[in-house]
Amino acid sequence: MAIEEGKAAPAFTLKDQDGNKVALKDFRGKTVVVYFYPKDDTPGCTKEACGFRDQKKKFDKLDTVILGISPDAADSHIRFIDKFKLPFTLLSDPDKKVMEKYGAWGEKMMYGKKMIGVIRSTTIINASGKVLKHWKKVPKAADHPAKVLEFLETQPG
Repeated sequence: MAIEEGKAAPAFTLKDQDGNKVALKDFRGKTVVVYFYPKDDTPGCTKEACGFRDQKKKFDKLDTVILGISPDAADSHIRFIDKFKLPFTLLSDPDKKVMEKYGAWGEKMMYGKKMIGVIRSTTIINASGKVLKHWKKVPKAADHPAKVLEFLETQPG
């Protein structure tokens, strides 16, 4: 299933860093940034997470929730959050089922070799649950949070 802008975002329920179930539908009425990343506390993933952290107040002003999703377990998420003081929820998708729904799991190039893994990508879901914007592949993790914010700031209403 491909993610299409203007269509309903695939529903999901995953556990957060504290073991609580978090469902996409819990955020109806808010804009949600769902970003998929390969692994906690790795260079690119840390730059991306810290970028979202550093812009968090601006996202809050836009009534936007940030959710990070990786295959990592809750204890890894807790260490990552604590180490970098991340002020948003990280969700665990160990079976990669949500990643598959969002096109964030599959073949990718890494260091010049084809492999199967997490594809760094982001989906913005509007207040009514529709896909507002989808980045199938994020080329520069460090620059991406600013691009997401810039996109949201140009949206009407």
